[in-house]
Amino acid sequence: MNYGTRIAELREHKGLKQEELAQSLGITRAALSHYEKNRRKPDFETLTKLADIFGVTIDYLVGRTSQPTAILDSDVREFVDQLELSDEDILQRFNLTIDGRTLTEEEAKRFIAFVRMERMMEK
Repeated sequence: MNYGTRIAELREHKGLKQEELAQSLGITRAALSHYEKNRRKPDFETLTKLADIFGVTIDYLVGRTSQPTAILDSDVREFVDQLELSDEDILQRFNLTIDGRTLTEEEAKRFIAFVRMERMMEK
């Protein structure tokens, strides 16, 4: 099943009109219609909002799985939650160097901020 059909089915199952869902997503009704008809692909932010509104995973929305929700046991959930490192974790666990010189804490934080900003601009 493609993402457009899945979005339309979820919207209808929830009893929402296109205008209502579009307003919740902060997009136009026309944009939502394009998504439902597979003329355009929703961006990551929109997919995230759709998943939250419908209580499903993004994988389900895009047709990668037929299971609407992912169920992780507590051990797996704990492991996944620990995968994201904070700036402090990165600084404590890794010795970041450039040109053979260790970055100061301030340089490392600026480097991390730069990478985050660059990634945000790619979206």
